[in-house]
Amino acid sequence: METPKKMSLMQLTVLVAVNMMGSGIIMLPTNMAQVGAISLLSWGVTAVGSMAIAYAFAQCGLFNSRPGGMSAYAEDAYGKPGYFMVFLLYFFSLAIGNVAIAISAVGYLATFMPGLSATPIATCISVIGLLWLTTFCNFGGPSVTGKIGSVTVWGVILPVAGLSLIGWFWFKSDVFSAAWNPQGLSVGAGVGSSISLTLWAFLGMESAAQNSGAVENPKKNVPLACLFGTLGAAVIYILSTTVIQGIVPNPELAKSTGPFGLAYAHMFNPTIGSIVMGLAILACLGSLLGWQFTISQTAKAAADDRLFPAFFSKINKMGAPVTGMIVMGIVQSALALSTISPSLSEQFSVLVNLAVVTNVVPYIISLSALIVMMRKAGVPDSLYKRNVALSLLATLYSTYAIYASGKDAVLGGMIIVAITYIIYGFLAPRFATAQPAAGATARAA
Repeated sequence: METPKKMSLMQLTVLVAVNMMGSGIIMLPTNMAQVGAISLLSWGVTAVGSMAIAYAFAQCGLFNSRPGGMSAYAEDAYGKPGYFMVFLLYFFSLAIGNVAIAISAVGYLATFMPGLSATPIATCISVIGLLWLTTFCNFGGPSVTGKIGSVTVWGVILPVAGLSLIGWFWFKSDVFSAAWNPQGLSVGAGVGSSISLTLWAFLGMESAAQNSGAVENPKKNVPLACLFGTLGAAVIYILSTTVIQGIVPNPELAKSTGPFGLAYAHMFNPTIGSIVMGLAILACLGSLLGWQFTISQTAKAAADDRLFPAFFSKINKMGAPVTGMIVMGIVQSALALSTISPSLSEQFSVLVNLAVVTNVVPYIISLSALIVMMRKAGVPDSLYKRNVALSLLATLYSTYAIYASGKDAVLGGMIIVAITYIIYGFLAPRFATAQPAAGATARAA
């Protein structure tokens, strides 16, 4: 029987970059323009931090191949409580991220149907409508969802990568200079103001090591693909968000609900801009469809392991966990209502900051377990020191990202942490190992 051909380093690198680029980038130019082009400096900090995170996750994946990803890594150091903490925080971050993606889609849809975002209430209703539309579309099971997402993601990647290459022909230095620092911020404030926004675009890199079993020479190629894929995405992010600041005047860009479509309209004509808007809408809907499926499957897997209520495990004849999808639709609708803001970009920023906090706390917990993994594996001293240094850089950057997300996001994240512990208190008896009574221990001594 012929052995299936495995992915090369180049193929895995492209896969990593495509997985990250998704729909996370398409509203960022608007939010960064509200700070000024000085916010572009945060890309450098985020690129270095993200590559350190990607490398550390690749190393974790080599030492621990159990199902569960970050949760399984955390379990090596913190046991079942660590597993559950990472799982539920990451689960919440996916739900929050889905609402942010829906807001991006509404922003681009508003170009064709302005009434969708005419008022905060209209925006909220539109976002909730898209969340439920993509939820219902997943009732048919997994057979179509993956195929749709693999095609629609290019609706973002092609325009964004294209702008990175050809946008420079329309770049005007005076437009960029005027956009540099309209608020008169210090360099530190300019960088810190956009750390959470730029990190949002890289979320998903933690999934890179999940393909290690399908890759040639995984011990060498997985870490390299994580680094090269993250670096490739970083280059496209930096180039596209820089060039757009020199094409579209800052006041116009800061108010836009569809920045990349607006850039192409400036470069060519409104028709081309509308086509790019349409591609972005398709990409957002495809991405949201895929993430709705992912979050429902994540909940189902947790329920199968007795970490979630049993109804999340129930599936229909198509294999879709419909009950869990409905529950998550309600949760995401509540998130959309609770973060309602005067504008799309403000609501997007609130959600992105909260998603980053609930995402990087699991990063810190799971990456801090790398030391335990290496001790158990007995790795050479040189590899141990290198991995400790890079994982320390990754966790320190993640800690800074929490700080830069702002007090409101940190408050929301800590409330979610509290909820996580409350839930685990009811689950803990299922996993508690038998311990000798205190009196018996004393008598034995």
